[in-house]
Amino acid sequence: MELWFTEKHTPTVKFSIQVDRQLYCGHSEFQRIDVFDSKEFGRFLTLDGYMMLTEKDEFIYHEMIVHVPMAVHPAPKKVLVIGGGDGGAVRELTRYQEIEQIDLVEIDELVVEVCKKYLPHTACCFGDERVSVYYQDGLKFVRRCEQEYDLIIVDSTDPFGPGEGLFTKEFYGNCFKALKEDGIMVNQHESAFYQDDAVAMQRAHKRIVDSFPISRVYQAHIPTYPSGHWLFGFASKKYYPIEDLKAVKWNALGFKTRYYNTKLHVGAFALPNYVEELLKDVE
Repeated sequence: MELWFTEKHTPTVKFSIQVDRQLYCGHSEFQRIDVFDSKEFGRFLTLDGYMMLTEKDEFIYHEMIVHVPMAVHPAPKKVLVIGGGDGGAVRELTRYQEIEQIDLVEIDELVVEVCKKYLPHTACCFGDERVSVYYQDGLKFVRRCEQEYDLIIVDSTDPFGPGEGLFTKEFYGNCFKALKEDGIMVNQHESAFYQDDAVAMQRAHKRIVDSFPISRVYQAHIPTYPSGHWLFGFASKKYYPIEDLKAVKWNALGFKTRYYNTKLHVGAFALPNYVEELLKDVE
C-alpha cells in the first residue's frame, strides 16, 4: 500500500509527496506536528497538515530569509527571530561571527524538540552560546521591546492558527519600535500566485508599508511551497536592499551557500509584472 502526504493548495489543486514512513505524530496545545520520511525530499515537517520544510529544499528558504538582510546591514550585533522553531534561520545566523546575540521566540516548545530529534541538520545550532530561546507568543514578546535589535526575522507559519497574530498592523508596528534606528525586518511574505494567498500577501504588505519608510518585496523559488513561487518582505528604517548591499564585504566572508549569492540578491528584487501590480494595488 502506498502512503502519500497531500496538502490542498486551493479547493481544486493538491500537492502530494509519496511517504516512505511516518517518523513522528503528536499534538501540542497549539497544533498537530508530523514528521515524514520520503525518497524525493527526505524528511519533512508539517504543522496542522501544512508543509513547513523538507530536508531537500529548506536551504532555499533559510538562506534567503537570513543572508539578504545580513548582506545589507553594515554591523548587526543583536538579532531577533520570531517563529523559526525548526532552527534553520538560527543555523544560518550563527555563521556570522559579528553577531553577538540571537534571540529566538517560538510559541511551541514541542516544535523545537521534535526538530532537534528528527531534523538535526536544520536544528543544529540551538546550542550556540549566543542563542537564547524564549517559548512565548512573539506578538507579546516584541510588544515590550524598544530600539533593541538590529535585525528582526519573522519566520512565521501562515496567517492563521498560531501564526495569525504575526501578520497584524500592531505586530509590524511593534517590530518597528523594537528595532534600532537603522534596523531591518524581513518576513516570509506568502505567495502571489493563487488568489487566496495573493490576498493574504497584499494584506501583509499593506500593513508593513504603513509601518516602515522603506518596504520592498523579493522572491525565491521553493518547490514544496504553494505554486513554488515564494515572496519575502524587506522592511527597513534606513537601508535599501540593493543600493546598500555590501556585496564585496559579504563575498569576503567566504560562506558556502547553495542558493544565495550577491548577484541573485539583486535579481530577487526584480519581480514579475503580476506581482508588481498586486503590490501597487495596496501601496
